[in-house]
Amino acid sequence: MQSRTGGHPAPRTHLILATRNAGKITELRAILEAAGLDVELVGADAYPDIPDVKETGVTFAENALLKAHALAQATGHPAVADDSGLCVDVLGGAPGIFSARWSGTHGDDRANLSLLLAQLADISDDHRAAHFRCAAALALPDGTQRVVEGTLEGTLRHTPSGTGGFGYDPVLQPLGDTRTCAELTPAEKNAISHRGKAFRALVPVVRELLG
Repeated sequence: MQSRTGGHPAPRTHLILATRNAGKITELRAILEAAGLDVELVGADAYPDIPDVKETGVTFAENALLKAHALAQATGHPAVADDSGLCVDVLGGAPGIFSARWSGTHGDDRANLSLLLAQLADISDDHRAAHFRCAAALALPDGTQRVVEGTLEGTLRHTPSGTGGFGYDPVLQPLGDTRTCAELTPAEKNAISHRGKAFRALVPVVRELLG
């Protein structure tokens, strides 16, 4: 792209993703590139002095917005953040925003999974509907914000199966499949995942707000 005032290329839009997870950065970067968006995407590691934001919201969208706004204000650049978890129908949508710390210890996947299965031990197959939900937020330094969401519908197995993925992947079986998310290949999972859907829904938002 040429600038209107000369022959020098216009600077690429700098966009920050509020994560230190290289996989998330690679996934969103590929989606933006596939959409033809000339955006320079970096992760939070590019700004090591900025502290992590406490997720005090009561919804995925609120937590995503908290992180995106904090990063945009601290850096002066547009920022994207996401928040996600497992929502079980018979539990009224829980674990929800508490998915990563359902057992009381943040990030203990095995304990979280064991507790959830124990809570659902007597629940029959026809009442084990659940879905992964992801909210992705884009915030600009001037306070402008947008939120999009993506879901992966499925049912919960009684026992874990598969060694891929993380979190509750070994027990969620996507609708229309006979395997759990942990039994899918990375490419298969990315194609249907809640985060992939949310990131792809960000494309028109990025195009609208960042050009």
